[in-house]
Amino acid sequence: MHFHEGYKPSGAPARRAAMSRNREVYAMDRRNKDNRGFTLIELMIVVAIIGILAAIAIPNFLRYQAKSKQAEAKVLLDGVFTSEISYFSENNVFAVSTNNMGWTPAGVVKYYTSRSIHAHGGNTPGFTAHARGNIDSDPTIDHWTMNDQRVLSNITNDVTN
Repeated sequence: MHFHEGYKPSGAPARRAAMSRNREVYAMDRRNKDNRGFTLIELMIVVAIIGILAAIAIPNFLRYQAKSKQAEAKVLLDGVFTSEISYFSENNVFAVSTNNMGWTPAGVVKYYTSRSIHAHGGNTPGFTAHARGNIDSDPTIDHWTMNDQRVLSNITNDVTN
């Protein structure tokens, strides 16, 4: 059976073949649609959520990091306190500087590079040791003191300022 050019078969077999081709095209379109990825709005929502989480998390992280740096001042002042008490037990006066009592910090001091001692005599001898440092590179200087009663005070708190 020969068909001439331009002849299109008709009947049930032709309809089945056309429907089969339509199903294949529909299935391919469906597969392509499923593999396209995310829409722009979905990506923008994810970026917004990440931005909100970062806006909350980063300041909290920096505050906790600064508080951990304040531990250096507490350790330094505790060492000065112990050395001052030892010096007083031997000399019956408090030292006026860390050089007089022979105290040097153990390890490397990173943040609290300014330290001083104010000793006072009279009827009730005592001292106040100071540690000052910039823990977060802003203009505010963190200032801690410890006295002869081992009272630790944060005069200027660089974490909250």
